[in-house]
Amino acid sequence: MPSKTTQNSWRRLALVTGLIGATALLSGCNAMKRLSEVGEPPKLSSIDNPTQSESYRPVSLPMPAPQLAESNPNSLWRAGARSFFKDQRANQVGDILTVVVDMSDSAALANTTTRSRTNSEDLAVPNLFGLESEFTKVLPETIDPSNMFNMDSNTSNRGTGSLDRTEAIDLRVAAIVIQILPNGNYVIHGRQEIRVNSEVREVQIAGVIRAADISSANEVNYDKIAEARISYGGRGTISDVQQPRYGSEVLDIILPF
Repeated sequence: MPSKTTQNSWRRLALVTGLIGATALLSGCNAMKRLSEVGEPPKLSSIDNPTQSESYRPVSLPMPAPQLAESNPNSLWRAGARSFFKDQRANQVGDILTVVVDMSDSAALANTTTRSRTNSEDLAVPNLFGLESEFTKVLPETIDPSNMFNMDSNTSNRGTGSLDRTEAIDLRVAAIVIQILPNGNYVIHGRQEIRVNSEVREVQIAGVIRAADISSANEVNYDKIAEARISYGGRGTISDVQQPRYGSEVLDIILPF
């Protein structure tokens, strides 16, 4: 019967083999598709009804409460209609406004810490009610009551750290008012995805704004957003190359050295 160590080795080998096989299957579909198009230009997608696609999901977003339209006889305007006489800024759930992110941030920090400490301890019992001569009966004969204990310690630490960071982001994202707080502030959320070839750029913005901070152009600057959450990143082939492999990340976390 195989030993427990051998059984564990076989289990680990089976797990690694299964992971490699699953990865090959996932990448195989795309590889076969690319091989079938060798020597031909990329094919364009057919024009279909997007609502008939298997991946289609109806959009569901927060919407204001429905309002009954009022009939105004002999009038060219309907009550509540948007016109150039009305404020066009976002003012209710479901309205859209533009968030302007123009961020240029830099920080530099240098810190040096030095610490040094020296300790010295001495203990002697030259006279103890005349009993110091009795020490040799209990302790070794080499014990000298006038110099029984002597300890020295010396500690020195030095640390140096530096930080140099520069960031610049310039973008505009449309966001939706998803909630109106009791004090009149708006909770907004916006998300944008742009795919170029095999790389997807993702922008997400969320936070709380004041109605007074929305400009006449229906825009608000990012620095007017309270509890702002701004995320700008990507995923795809380029991002995969720039990130370490999963195995390296796991080893960096669990290895103690």
